[in-house]
Amino acid sequence: MQRRTTLKFLAAGLVAGLSGVAPAFAQQNVVAINPPQPTLGSGQIEVIEFFSYGCPHCASFDPLLSQWRTTQQKDVVFKRVPISFGRPDWAALSRLYLTLEALGQTEKLDAAVFDAIHKERVRLDREDVRNDWLARKGVDVRKFNDTWRSFSVDSQAKRAEQIAAAYKVMGVPYLAIAGKFGIEGGDPAGLRSADAVIAKLRTAK
Repeated sequence: MQRRTTLKFLAAGLVAGLSGVAPAFAQQNVVAINPPQPTLGSGQIEVIEFFSYGCPHCASFDPLLSQWRTTQQKDVVFKRVPISFGRPDWAALSRLYLTLEALGQTEKLDAAVFDAIHKERVRLDREDVRNDWLARKGVDVRKFNDTWRSFSVDSQAKRAEQIAAAYKVMGVPYLAIAGKFGIEGGDPAGLRSADAVIAKLRTAK
């Protein structure tokens, strides 16, 4: 897990509140989000992935998470929030995600972005390199850059950092569930913990 500082704790109140979950759950990096954050209503369970294209752990986690998402029931609403931790290169990659999302290109190019950065060592945080790569992927580069520089993407990038600060995210990948529980790191065991938390929340409804 990419992080600034080590955050290893499990709140006693969380353990008590989820006492019916399998014993293995208590061994995972589950944290209580304090204070809890507002989320969707109407009986929906919001899951947010905080991530960065620049994070190698996020790259490794992405295929697992993508598969996990296909197994969720309709009451689970999944969102992604890119985060930079103040790093200019990661800030550029956050805007890359937000711009691709605005253009409806993330489903097509998401995995390719991770591969380009972590397998091919392509510096997609650099505009000249990014423009060349996008053109080779069939993206309208002029439209991409106009969207990149738009007020909407600028506002979304700032909002993403504000959300990450509110959730007190110390490292990525990080899953936040229902604004109350966080799961640090990305591995199959963590996803099983996410399933356990979601099941408990669903039962509590």
